Amino acid sequence: MKSPKFIYFDLGNVLLFFDHQRATRKIAELTGLSTELVWQTIYASDLMACFEDGRVNTVEFHREFEEQTGGRIDWPALDHAISDIFTPNYELWPVVTALENAGYRLGILSNTCPSHWHYVTQRYHAILSGPFSVFALSYELKACKPDRTIFTGSAKLAGVEPHEIFYTDDILGHIAGAKAAGYDAVPFTTVREYVRELTARGVRINY
Repeated sequence: MKSPKFIYFDLGNVLLFFDHQRATRKIAELTGLSTELVWQTIYASDLMACFEDGRVNTVEFHREFEEQTGGRIDWPALDHAISDIFTPNYELWPVVTALENAGYRLGILSNTCPSHWHYVTQRYHAILSGPFSVFALSYELKACKPDRTIFTGSAKLAGVEPHEIFYTDDILGHIAGAKAAGYDAVPFTTVREYVRELTARGVRINY
């Protein structure tokens, strides 16, 4: 295995943990709707997927939610409720810092929507803005993992060939999609295992 020229990280449940149930409960509290209806409307349907791949914008997401549920909630409240779901994976951040200090180019490759991205870059600006130079976001690339389009687009953003990228993600289907696009990709399980995979590729970091 060759040492990578570029390292991409998934965002959700790799760099940051998230909890959609938290959003569901908050929206139900604000609207008086049942948690089941909120969940079915946003997460069990394709509404969030459409938000993440750019098929709907913030105005359309808000309108669709109100039309489908019959509930009423102003956009700032809904925006915050669907986004206030993240907590950092603090165990992984020393590895990110070590990679940055060793001179590796790093990026984030994520299925995400504009609301989530704006929230995390504001709240976690200090830990997201420094180490990463490239942000390959599904709503900007108009494709979600595991679609090949997002992986080829991410390689172009990084300015390297797909086989020169090392990528980790918590979802096995996304790893399969990355490999099909030519990436060197491994599932994220534990920080210890991730460091072992880096070492196997000749990545030397002070960790």
